[in-house]
Amino acid sequence: MTDRTIGFVFLPEFADWEYGLLSASAAGWFGARSVALSPAGGQVRSMSGFVLVPERSVDPAHNGDLDAVVLVGSDMWAADEAPDVAGLLMAVRKRDGIVGGICAGTLGLARAGLFEDVRHTSNGRDWILHHLPDYRGKANYQDVPHAVSDGGIVSAPGSAPGTFALAVLEALYPDRRGELDEMRAMFSKEYSERAS
Repeated sequence: MTDRTIGFVFLPEFADWEYGLLSASAAGWFGARSVALSPAGGQVRSMSGFVLVPERSVDPAHNGDLDAVVLVGSDMWAADEAPDVAGLLMAVRKRDGIVGGICAGTLGLARAGLFEDVRHTSNGRDWILHHLPDYRGKANYQDVPHAVSDGGIVSAPGSAPGTFALAVLEALYPDRRGELDEMRAMFSKEYSERAS
């Protein structure tokens, strides 16, 4: 039974590796529904050339069922013509939903003012300040290589899809600690065994 719905916002040239672990784990292990969104609801092509046909646009009126929304990285988030998704993000937050951004998707959260009062991260302090030198909350930046979750806002560098997936799922399912710990152990095993 589906008990949570997560919307994933995709822009052209989206990063293929940044959403799959979260979307598949949410659906396969936690029974969530993953929904693909794009600014106008039209198809988008990934960095690797795969074509994705989203189900919806980012219009808040079409997304009242979302318990979480995630901005998937794309260089377009850093462009002058980056879409304004603040309405969707704020609508989800107003319902106490989870809002996440990974890699350049963090710029969408910063533009919406969602980093003003929460700890957060991105692709590096210099990187985010290069793109948004005066964003609200820049003093809350955490210069770490993993996801940061604070007050229902989850952010991560593009190199951290594993901790990002865990942080979003922890925010959505705080009562399912056993399964989350199992996921964490499984993900970390890849690195701990390689290092030994």
